[in-house]
Amino acid sequence: MALTRNRNVVRWILIAASFIIISLILWNTYIFFQNFKAEERTKMENWSTAQENLMRSTSDAEIELTSRILESNTTTPMMLVNPDGEIISSNNIDEEKLKDTVFARNLMEQFASENHPIEVKVNGQLFNTIYYGNSPLLNKLKYYPLALLLIIFLFAAVVFFFYRSSKNADQNKLWTGMAKETAHQIGTPLSSLVGWTEILRSENVNPDYIIEIEKDINRLQTITERFSKIGSIPNMEFADIIQETKESFDYLKARSSDLVHFKFMAPDKSIMVKLNRQLYSWTIENLVKNAIDAMKGKGNLEIKIIEADKFVKINITDSGKGIPKHQYNKIFEPGYTSKKRGWGLGLSLAKRIIEDYHNGKIKVLHSELNKGTTMQIQLRLS
Repeated sequence: MALTRNRNVVRWILIAASFIIISLILWNTYIFFQNFKAEERTKMENWSTAQENLMRSTSDAEIELTSRILESNTTTPMMLVNPDGEIISSNNIDEEKLKDTVFARNLMEQFASENHPIEVKVNGQLFNTIYYGNSPLLNKLKYYPLALLLIIFLFAAVVFFFYRSSKNADQNKLWTGMAKETAHQIGTPLSSLVGWTEILRSENVNPDYIIEIEKDINRLQTITERFSKIGSIPNMEFADIIQETKESFDYLKARSSDLVHFKFMAPDKSIMVKLNRQLYSWTIENLVKNAIDAMKGKGNLEIKIIEADKFVKINITDSGKGIPKHQYNKIFEPGYTSKKRGWGLGLSLAKRIIEDYHNGKIKVLHSELNKGTTMQIQLRLS
């Protein structure tokens, strides 16, 4: 408990430190951007002053110095506009594009939105107006915080998925260990039950009773095998999907309420599919039991096997309460359950058995509230 608490404290300290570092980087980037922008403003004001001096200059030396200042702007896009709105000159802008009056007008409005225009006055009268935009470097710097946030987001996503996969791996190890231990614990009383069955047979007990007891013992042995296979790669072999489905169907039908009306429909032939019998029957049982629970032990339940192209489809239809459409995928998540009792593992196990081990698909084919649900298993034909 103390170790877990210390890990949580360290985790929160790292998160807080990361947040502070990111905030400082973004704040310093913002300050640098504002300072850089202010420097560009100062440069353009100097440029406007040089323009004013050019109008007043009389000596060649003053004109040459002023011209050098005016020609020093090689990065910031700008245009010099007279009081009538005509562009007199421009720097760092494609002259051909400026011939388009609409483009020139839009660019002027864009520059005005980026930076307040600077007025050039001679003897107190407005002579020209300088419109200028952000330099390419300033534009790149403007998007730097966004790029930084994107990188941080991607890094956080990688860390999150790594942490989540690591946590899931630990949980899988825990469930695998519990399943194998359960199989081991069931094995001892199961062996004892087999011995007691032989004793009952020697005592001339009604054979019908012994047959039913043996059926349940065989069922326990099947359950033990299922739990022992969790976490291991199951053995796959060719089997008749109709026969395997029918056996699980008949077993559950014999042990269910008479208020549930069972119906089985399948082609009158064998359909061979590569299966693990124990795990497949486990899936059918989970789906049938869920269907019976959804009907609250009363209603119609149908299993229909359809051969289509290269696939065989097993549809399990009930007349239960139905599933909302937004929960079609959620019901397969570990821990999800709509029942007061239960661990919410049945459908997640069914999904793993069908999709991971059998390379098939399992989904909610159709569901309507208060009318019923059809679950579908799809397997590739051999």
